This record gives sequence, structure tokens and C-alpha cells, in this order.
Amino acid sequence: MIEFGNEWDAMLKEEFEKEYYQKLRKDVAEEYKNHTVYPDMYDIFNALKYTSYSNVKVVILGQDPYHGKGQAHGLSFSVKKGIKAPPSLKNIFKEIKADLDIDPPSHGELTQWAKQGVLLLNAVLTVRASEPNSHKNIGWHIFTDNVVKLLNERQEPMVFILWGANAKQKAELVTSPHHKILTAAHPSPYSANNGFFGCRHFSTTNQFLESVGVDPINWKIDE
Repeated sequence: MIEFGNEWDAMLKEEFEKEYYQKLRKDVAEEYKNHTVYPDMYDIFNALKYTSYSNVKVVILGQDPYHGKGQAHGLSFSVKKGIKAPPSLKNIFKEIKADLDIDPPSHGELTQWAKQGVLLLNAVLTVRASEPNSHKNIGWHIFTDNVVKLLNERQEPMVFILWGANAKQKAELVTSPHHKILTAAHPSPYSANNGFFGCRHFSTTNQFLESVGVDPINWKIDE
């Protein structure tokens, strides 16, 4: 039984009983049994564990977990301390420097953001080692779509940050006028120059939060 230790327990109880999720659970268990899969089984739902429903101020939607050893730990774009920051994360830090003049940290763990209300959610929550998008069609997208729908229903405004084509597909699920959607190219080195650099999403997010009476995010990560 999955326990988040916050409001998500009650909100997702029925989700875990649905037929699609029961199949997903079995398929994921088989994957962990027969292959090397990331993140660690106990880290799959860290985004929801760290950021409770009513605490969400910002959603940063990733694609699927990093597929290298020791990188993924259940938060989109984040890697544990001691692990070299991947290129996409380095580009995120570059944009924060350009946008807010905050120097990049020496590590890539974004837990501090999560604890402030940044839901670092991947569209797909597991991946085979060295096989990006290998769990794309396993059923996670149904689960994360429904998480986004639940967030959309909330009256309190939040910001949805959608980078890249896969993340932008979730935009149609955000129909409430209370919320703000920010889209740009993915921070990957292959696309960052096509509209990610210069998007200023971090300052724009804080301006929106302050405009609706919500404390802004401190994007500076402590060492």
C-alpha cells in the first residue's frame, strides 16, 4: 500500500483501485523484477510525498526519470547530491542565473523547491536503465493526467510550467482560469536555444504568485 503521508493519500485512494492502475502496478513490479529500473522503487512517488496537494504553488512537468545509474530519485529534473547535474538541469540553472542572477549550486538536488510547493512531477514515473521513454506506454500517463486534473480543480491559483512537446500535451488538462500556464522549449541541449533560454519562467512564476497573494518561490538552492 502506497502512503504519501499527506492529502494525496485520500485524494488518490480511488485511483489506486482502478483497473488500469492495478495492471500498471503488476507491469511495473515485473519490470523491477526482470530489469534495472529507475528510480529506486521507494522513490517513485517522491514528488507527491514532498509536496502535498494544498501546498502546490508550481508544477514543473518532466518527461520521464533520468535513466543513468544513481540519477533519478522521483523528482523531475532533480538528481541526488553527489551526482553530476545532467545537461538539462545545467541549462535550467543557466536560465535561473540569467533570469534572477542566482548562481548555480554545486549539486542538482531540487528537494528544497519541492518542500516550498514546487511539484516536480514526471509524466512517466519509471524507466529502464539506459532506455529513455521505455515506460512511456505502460500506463503512467493516465495516472499523471489524473493528478493534473485534480490540481486543475483546485480554487487556489498555481503555475504550470511545461517545457517541451510532451509536457505541453498536458496543457489541455488545465482548463481553470485561476491557474497560469507557461510553456517553452525543453531545456535539453538539443532544444534549449529554441526558446527555453530567455523564457524567464522563474521570475514570471514569482510575479504571478505574488499577484494572487501567494509567497514566491526561493529558487536559490542551498549548498
